[in-house]
Amino acid sequence: MGPCERLRRYWFLVGIVLAISLAKLQPSLGRRGGPLKPEITITYVAVSTIFFNSGLSLKSEELADALMHVKLHLFVQTFTLAFFPTAIWFILKLLALTSINPWLLKGLQTVGCMPPPVSSAVILTKAVGGNEAAAIFNSAFGSFLLGSSSAVPFTSIFSQLTMTVVVPLIIGQLVRRYIKDWLERKQPPFGAISSCVLLMIIYSTFCDTFSNPKIDLDNFSLLLITIIIFSLQLSFMFLTFFISSRKMSGFTAADTVAIMFCSTHKSLTLGIPMLKIVFSGYEHLSLITVPLLIYHPTQILLGGLLVGTVKSWMITHQKSQTPNLSRQVKNPI
Repeated sequence: MGPCERLRRYWFLVGIVLAISLAKLQPSLGRRGGPLKPEITITYVAVSTIFFNSGLSLKSEELADALMHVKLHLFVQTFTLAFFPTAIWFILKLLALTSINPWLLKGLQTVGCMPPPVSSAVILTKAVGGNEAAAIFNSAFGSFLLGSSSAVPFTSIFSQLTMTVVVPLIIGQLVRRYIKDWLERKQPPFGAISSCVLLMIIYSTFCDTFSNPKIDLDNFSLLLITIIIFSLQLSFMFLTFFISSRKMSGFTAADTVAIMFCSTHKSLTLGIPMLKIVFSGYEHLSLITVPLLIYHPTQILLGGLLVGTVKSWMITHQKSQTPNLSRQVKNPI
């Protein structure tokens, strides 16, 4: 494999490295309040682009089928809002016996209660070729469900989800009806477009991380909490993958991909406002926010690094199922 072909194959990983490197060199450019205005360009424009893109690429029947996939929705929401925080609670009982800063542990506990984000989980699912429609539903539903029952203003969450998720998705579906034949003939690179948007989100996220003056911790504590968060994410991703990829689970390979990303990702957009309201006036608020500030870029980075591996698994798994289906058709019972 030549250098050009290798670069073409691993362009997304190269893009991740470049995005993080640029964020490190000049974090003030892409941070919140910076010249690139990510609070508008990322929060609204980029996320809207993701779901308009999804509306264009998804068939209406796929969205309808995803809505009725109750078993998948129950798995994701139960894991996200019940199993995840419960498991974190038990893990924190063990970590409390160590010398880790208790306010960091409090922040880690709040991470477990956060819903999935409406952007990264969907993009990564799409990049792999998983059940994108199911990822869209669960990401939006999780944010809506937790937001409506929390201290965060419900109207604000509902309006943002409507403007950045529902409206672009519907517009994409309407436009698709008029250019359906052209889309099927030309097959635009929807996956590559979403991956480019994800690189923008990665860049902006790390700009915020590198330019955050509130993270006042020694290097050892930062390293320790990062290792813990990385280990938790990897363990939970493997757990959801292991459970949902078993034959007895009844999930397809595409379902497994959506489950793995939606069940383990956590929302920074909803999480930070929640923390500021719940812990308003706390002297150690900055320490409480550290785990979430680390979790968010880590989930995007880890997910991006796993795209190629998970995609290869899904393709191999689907190919292995094809002969079985053919035999069933040739030899019906």
